[in-house]
Amino acid sequence: MSAFTLEDLFTIMRECAGEEESVDLADTAALQEFAELGYDSLALMEALSRVERAYDIELPEETLGEALTPAAFVDAVNAALAARTPAVEAAG
Repeated sequence: MSAFTLEDLFTIMRECAGEEESVDLADTAALQEFAELGYDSLALMEALSRVERAYDIELPEETLGEALTPAAFVDAVNAALAARTPAVEAAG
């Protein structure tokens, strides 16, 4: 599976929080904290759950507390994807 991107995250966040697609989050939001962007913990929990299901990964509970920005969240998801990828590639 390909890497998880900021665009992927923002699509999920818009769905979770009902944000209009016309709002361009990608330009300036990657390093802003979720709270500054108007996303509460409920939206983040929903996004985390959707990402786990869609990418068949399990993220540590600390992810929500430590990944305060979209960029950090994306990094956490990609780290989880990378952690499971070597075993799959070695078998191929």
